[in-house]
Amino acid sequence: MAEQLQERPTVSAPRHTPVSPSPSAPPQGNSNVDIETPPSKSEEDQPPNGGYGWVCVACCFWINGSTWGINSTYAVFLAYYLSHDYFPNTSALAYAFIGGLSISMAMLVAPLATKCTATFGTKVTLHVGVFFETLSLIGASFATQKYQLLLAQGVCFGWGMGFLFVGSVGIIPQWFTTRKSVANAVAAAGSGCGGLIWSLSTQAMIDNLGLPWAFRILGVLSFTINLICSNIIRDRNAQVGARNRSFDWSLLKRPEFLLVQAWSWLSMFGYVTVLFSLPSYARQIGLTAQQGSIIGAIFNLGQMLGRPFIGLASDRFGRINLAALLSAMCGVFCLVFWIPAEVVGSQMGLLTFFSVVGGALAGTFWTTIAPVAAEVVGIQDLGSALSWTWLIMVPPVTCAEAIALEIRRVGVVDFVYINAQVFCAVSYIAGGLVMWVLRGWKIGEMEEIERIKHKEERRRAQRGAMLQQESEKGHAHSHDGERDSTLTREVSALSARKQGWDLKDLLRRMMKVQKV
Repeated sequence: MAEQLQERPTVSAPRHTPVSPSPSAPPQGNSNVDIETPPSKSEEDQPPNGGYGWVCVACCFWINGSTWGINSTYAVFLAYYLSHDYFPNTSALAYAFIGGLSISMAMLVAPLATKCTATFGTKVTLHVGVFFETLSLIGASFATQKYQLLLAQGVCFGWGMGFLFVGSVGIIPQWFTTRKSVANAVAAAGSGCGGLIWSLSTQAMIDNLGLPWAFRILGVLSFTINLICSNIIRDRNAQVGARNRSFDWSLLKRPEFLLVQAWSWLSMFGYVTVLFSLPSYARQIGLTAQQGSIIGAIFNLGQMLGRPFIGLASDRFGRINLAALLSAMCGVFCLVFWIPAEVVGSQMGLLTFFSVVGGALAGTFWTTIAPVAAEVVGIQDLGSALSWTWLIMVPPVTCAEAIALEIRRVGVVDFVYINAQVFCAVSYIAGGLVMWVLRGWKIGEMEEIERIKHKEERRRAQRGAMLQQESEKGHAHSHDGERDSTLTREVSALSARKQGWDLKDLLRRMMKVQKV
């Protein structure tokens, strides 16, 4: 999840009303004008672009590893549940819902976590998350009925993950300017690293110590790691003027923001399907439980290795460009490498290759959602935009794996998962196409901002010449000029967003080669 940002062109203000650039200004050539102009900041309020920010990156890395990383081990648990009658009278569909429920609960509590951050501060929000996640894992170790497992591993773990994720996800962009994408990508790689470590260790713990002790050990380790990181990490909410609003209803009236939500839906249908299905798919085609857990771990290794490179590439080639391209590429890889894995001579070899490359591509959404949302709504409204995103994502993350298991072919030996694999691939490809449309809008907005900028510069030059000739009259009209400039900025922001949806030029802009 994250961003780089350099200087972005904005509508210029008069010389007597300087406007500091947003702390998350996009790369040169990209632009996003906020309706409300942020207040001027003193030099010391600017992001240090590193320093203690790297400590915060390390904390977010391990928080992600001990939340999303542990959550990804549900693929190991799911494979175990499907092959053992540990919880009597529990269907595969019920098990599938538990895995999706943990993610959906994390998304559902996001607005509450955002409100908690605004009211009580970041540390309180993170500590609440530590409490719920620890309680869930220890509680799951004593579960004997499926409803107990659903409440512990599904609902309670999701609450803990949600508070930890929301409390930490917005911190890194506050510490960096030009290195935002790299810093966020490194932190996001923590989920892959955690998934790699926990997937292998969880399978070993289940085999040697049993399911209850696997839960308890995970609970103690996650408590220790998350508590240390929660107390070391620091935010800069006061310096950046973060609004931390749970909901801004005006965002739902903006077509470009709705496209981001469509991309999130499609990405989650694909991501949850491949994340939770790989180990059980491996066992279905004849591999062992140990090989299945290794495939799941390698998939997380791919995420860990791929996310920093996605961050670096988005710095160089543009965030929306990369989000569109890599989402579509992930769908293509599912068709080309995942489906044939069942019939090749070396099943483990091809599935391992797909897990590495597909894992690197599958997490594109998590690496780019924050910078993409910042491009669309601006840094000050990023918290609200992400809260909406997490909430709107609840249905797909809840139902994705359940859909995948339900559309499996029943009563056949070969290609049992073919429908789920196609479902995953089509979701990713469609998500890439949605982002390509958003890219066309963004280029249109940028072109309009550039036009307004040049127009405003000419207006300022004319006004400066007039004030030079009539200094006293110019002083009398200075406040009118300030009000006019504020009004111009507000009108320009709305005009630029609308101009981006000029359908006559949208297709041309979609085909234009440009960093976005």
